[in-house]
Order: sequence, then C-alpha cells, then structure tokens
Amino acid sequence: MHDFILAKEIIDQLKAISAEQKVDNIKKVQVEIGQISLAHDGHPEHTEDLNEENLRFGLETVAKNTPFEKTIFEIKKVAGNHWKITGVEV
Repeated sequence: MHDFILAKEIIDQLKAISAEQKVDNIKKVQVEIGQISLAHDGHPEHTEDLNEENLRFGLETVAKNTPFEKTIFEIKKVAGNHWKITGVEV
C-alpha cells in the first residue's frame, strides 16, 4: 500500500517538473529511495523498507494513461528516510 502512495507522489512530482520545464516526453527518471516513515512521529520502529518490485508495479499502475506511461524509472536504495528525484532525461 505504501508503495502505491509513494508511486503517486513520484508521478505527481513528475507532472510538476514536466509543467515547470515545459517538457512532454520524459524518457528516464532517477529516484533515490530510503526508508519511508509510516507515521511522521520520528520513531524508528514506524518505518518500512519499501520493496522495489512493488514500487515499480505502483509506478507502472499510476503512470498508465499519463505522459509517463513509457518512462523508465531507475530506483536507487539509499540511507535515510526520504525519497527524491535526482535526475530526469527527456
């Protein structure tokens, strides 16, 4: 479930980047993923290490019928409890 929510957040940020940079065809996106907090209370026991395969499925599902349907997502696991888009290729 959290994989799907994160996938939606990533696609939403791509929509903003696409609009801001006035590009339609984003071919590749690099994303760094750390542990994602389930409850924003700072307790380490409330974090979850996301499954990359589930996140990819979520991205494919959320991107369907959008300009990002054919976008390739390169996912890199990193330390920390955040995610960010680190690169976009048009």
